[in-house]
Amino acid sequence: MTTLTHPLEASPVALNPSVAARWGARVSAAIAIVFLAFDATLKVLQLAPALEATAELGYATTIVPWLGGIQLACLALYVWPRTAPIGAVLWTGYLGGAIATHARLGAPLLSHTLFPLFVAALLWLPLYLRDPRVRALVGPAR
Repeated sequence: MTTLTHPLEASPVALNPSVAARWGARVSAAIAIVFLAFDATLKVLQLAPALEATAELGYATTIVPWLGGIQLACLALYVWPRTAPIGAVLWTGYLGGAIATHARLGAPLLSHTLFPLFVAALLWLPLYLRDPRVRALVGPAR
């Protein structure tokens, strides 16, 4: 296994993730990508569930296609390996807005308010498992 020394720490960071880590990353990313692509498609096509949910959250339904377009742009950045961290950061911001919206409305904590946090975790987990730079941000390898 090739290692890289973290610039701020003396401990090495593994460059090659294990087979289990690679498969965990693939499954986590696939779940997040399918869910977010489905959600973006509903919005871009302006289907009734997206319009109704947006209206219930207190937003004008005219923004629905714009939200879908933003989601598709973030998703395109996320699925391209070279820009995946940028996509994850943008998704984190988008999902943070969703958390704020649900918190403002007093929505149920686990099923509505924190759900975007769970989606964000599914987005970041593959990057953590595959990319030593992301692991180095969290802390030194053990």
